[in-house]
Amino acid sequence: MANSLVFLFSIASPSRPHSLPSVLHSPRNGRFYSGFKVLCRSYQIANADGFVSKSSDKNDSVGRPWKTSDARLVLEDGSLWRAKSFGALGTQVGEVVFNTSLTGYQEILTDPSYSGQFVLMTNPHIGNTGVNPDDEESSKCFLGGLVIKSLSICTSNWRSTQSLVEYLTKRNIMGIYDVDTRAITRRLRQDGSLIGVLSTEESKSDKELLELSHNWKIVGVDLISTVSCSAPYRWVEKTDLNWEFSSDSSVARNFHVIAYDFGIKHNILRRLASYGCKITVVPSSWPASKTLNLKPDGVLFSNGPGDPSAVSYAVEIVREIIGKVPVFGICMGHQLIGQALGGATFKMKFGHHGGNHPVCNLRNGRVEISAQNHNYAIDPDSLPNGVEMTHVNLNDKSCAGLACPELNLMTLQYHPESSPGPHDSDPAFEEFIQLMEKTKGKL
Repeated sequence: MANSLVFLFSIASPSRPHSLPSVLHSPRNGRFYSGFKVLCRSYQIANADGFVSKSSDKNDSVGRPWKTSDARLVLEDGSLWRAKSFGALGTQVGEVVFNTSLTGYQEILTDPSYSGQFVLMTNPHIGNTGVNPDDEESSKCFLGGLVIKSLSICTSNWRSTQSLVEYLTKRNIMGIYDVDTRAITRRLRQDGSLIGVLSTEESKSDKELLELSHNWKIVGVDLISTVSCSAPYRWVEKTDLNWEFSSDSSVARNFHVIAYDFGIKHNILRRLASYGCKITVVPSSWPASKTLNLKPDGVLFSNGPGDPSAVSYAVEIVREIIGKVPVFGICMGHQLIGQALGGATFKMKFGHHGGNHPVCNLRNGRVEISAQNHNYAIDPDSLPNGVEMTHVNLNDKSCAGLACPELNLMTLQYHPESSPGPHDSDPAFEEFIQLMEKTKGKL
């Protein structure tokens, strides 16, 4: 027995509860009986000096050789969810949203639109493909934390350069696993997005964490200024030829596009460059007068995090530009254009987050499976005459796209670059090119 590790187990299942059940957390009131209770009767454990034999009939009399729950997620509704931590340690506050994408967790981690939020992945198994430097959507991780059901214990992908655990630890991002993500998702769908607190600090009581969730706000906060670039720069990188999927891209064109960085993703810029555009990226507060002085062929208003009503300066910039050059708004840019036209935006119950949202193009009846990430939407009834709703989300009939031929503008509420996600919406970049071509031909 000197070189062996032996465990004798007594296991209780939910259908046959043990007389001493293990208490964990519940979707209803924060507590439920765990799937199994493991009672260790006899064992041998290795330490730095070699194998040491011990035996005991007492339950949990020694530390378990597997990771135990060391983290808590406290939601503002008072529910508490115990979990295991990975990545950074500490305490963090954020708005909890769920994402239904099956793949692409690295792109999600680096999407600036998740600033101020905890992302809960509904796909249960995360981390198996590791991470690599090519799938970054920005220069850093902006989200507050990652919530998953099962953390892969190994990485298997030819492009992987490090594990998800190493990646989050290096970037000081908190993660938790072994938590009932399906129950939390049901709660968010029923009650709407909730403020939550992640903590690995035992010194903080549950009550203190709950108070943190009640005192933290995301509505009315300017988040785009925290993720935007600080100075203009040129972008030239195209979609790598190994990943290029459009026959319309890589055509010789000579359009200069000013891209407002409200939290822009790298693959939006790559798609524009692949369609032949020369791109200058500018900060979120870049004056409209400076943009117009550069005489661009078009202006892109990008995606970004947070409440569009909290960034009135951006709405004013958009208002000064539309009608003077062709414009394309994506996600936050779509919402800002809606407000600049006189429309109203509202906070959705739990938003749209994922790579599998069906959208109908009302002009041709074509249905696209789209990638989306937003908590706000435009009220189409608040828009003035002449502004057309071009796309509708088929899940909840919310406005997913606008156009105004008189002002040479087009918008999409979702992400046509789809990183991650299907490529159904990529032709929107070609439509923007055609809008610039048509306008340039009239000059």
